[in-house]
Amino acid sequence: MTPQPSKTSAKLEELDRRNEEAKLGGGQDRIDKQHAKGKMTARERILALLDKGSFQELDRFVVHDCTEFGMDKQKIKGDGVVTGHGTIDGRTVFVFSQDFTVFGGSLSGAYGRKICKVMDLAVKAGAPIIGLNDSGGARIQEGVVSLGSYGEIFKRNVQSSGVVPQISAIMGPCAGGAVYSPAITDFIFMVDQTSYMHITGPQVIKTVTGEEVTSESLGGASVHNKISGVAQFMAKTDQECLDDIRKLLSYLPQSWEEKPPESHSTDSPDRICEELKTIIPDNPKSPYNMKKLVKSVVDTDSFFEVQPHFAKNMLTGFARLRGMSVGVVANNPMFMAGCLDIDASRKCARFVRFCDSFNIPVITFVDVPGFLPGVQQEYGGIICHGSKVIYAYCEATVPLITVITRKAYGGAYDVMGSKHHGADVNFAFPTAEIAVMGPEGAVNIVFRKELAEAEDKKAAYDDLVQEYRSRIASPYRAAELGYIDEIIRPEDTRTKIISALLAIRNKKTFRPVRRHGNVPM
Repeated sequence: MTPQPSKTSAKLEELDRRNEEAKLGGGQDRIDKQHAKGKMTARERILALLDKGSFQELDRFVVHDCTEFGMDKQKIKGDGVVTGHGTIDGRTVFVFSQDFTVFGGSLSGAYGRKICKVMDLAVKAGAPIIGLNDSGGARIQEGVVSLGSYGEIFKRNVQSSGVVPQISAIMGPCAGGAVYSPAITDFIFMVDQTSYMHITGPQVIKTVTGEEVTSESLGGASVHNKISGVAQFMAKTDQECLDDIRKLLSYLPQSWEEKPPESHSTDSPDRICEELKTIIPDNPKSPYNMKKLVKSVVDTDSFFEVQPHFAKNMLTGFARLRGMSVGVVANNPMFMAGCLDIDASRKCARFVRFCDSFNIPVITFVDVPGFLPGVQQEYGGIICHGSKVIYAYCEATVPLITVITRKAYGGAYDVMGSKHHGADVNFAFPTAEIAVMGPEGAVNIVFRKELAEAEDKKAAYDDLVQEYRSRIASPYRAAELGYIDEIIRPEDTRTKIISALLAIRNKKTFRPVRRHGNVPM
């Protein structure tokens, strides 16, 4: 007599069947279409992002509860979003990945509750939350229920801000109200040619304004990385995007209560940067590449640039010094002479505030001739945007170390990590020039009478410029006043910064008790 399967084994078989059904999402045909577009599926992205074998899925069998428009006959397990937790380099992270194969990844009430649950768990556990976005937006059949779910997600984004790192990857469409959740998070990654973000789509724009645009030209990865500054990173493929997320997390702590991770560095903290002896040109008007200087100072191959395609006159990124994670801010005279403009100010302020939120020291390299003049800058609110940089540095409580390599003129001197805004240790190269304005402009104002009376006006002008540069704009004048702690040889920059960082790494700063400040928006 053939033995009958036990009730237990039958139930286990039923579990296996349901699990396999859920893993298929919208079905093999839709999975094939996703692959044909060069895109991974929701689950494939999670498995590629996390450490092998570490993913633990939550809410796999959740389905929507909508009965309108025949939706009660269209229920798919998981309802269009995969959620759970796992590890990256052995550290816990929480993740949700939108599944475009299920109702185009559109958000329902049940879908929203899944995301909210995993966001709440991330805050409770003190671990980063990563959202992989690939969605057509709100599920129209659910009406206000879908909108309410977005509102719940946005609220959690705000409440989690500065508590745990929040990272968004746009790996397909992200339109309408859906764009606001990524915008509130700390960093946005996009995949070139297969992802886009915009509030109103091409058809609406054509109807309202008559303009004809595509989703790519309206809100593609290139647009938001180079023009709007909405996104910070752009990858060529899904896999490259996920690899970059892993790399970013290696510099970040789990939450605001922890220090960023340290790694073993084979790069000696006593290394002398010989190439910096000649990096500053003799001609103060000649450009040089600040990125080269930064890479020379930090641990070898550790610089990870943030927003490399936007506001190139401002350099931001993460790096390591003796294995310690730091944030780097620098003016880059290769672009717009390193001037501060609206975009550079936004980029700098947001980055400094992120670093301060998560205990990451900020190293600032200064070569700035001032704020960019112009009618469009004034009309665009450079006063407000420039003040964001002031606010970010003055508010910061993490260790702040500043190196003035060449120019530090006018208000731009103040805002770029000066002693007056709370920097702990300020260095300057002998080539530094610190003054209200450049020598050329100052001489025309201060010595107007002398120049008018001079027989050889050019010779007199050249002499006065040189005198102003050596006497008034000299870094030694600032050092005499205690605004500069030490004038250093360029080749010693690495050793000096590491020494200072070790000395103040446990810095504590006390601020007046308040509800919160009013950041100049």
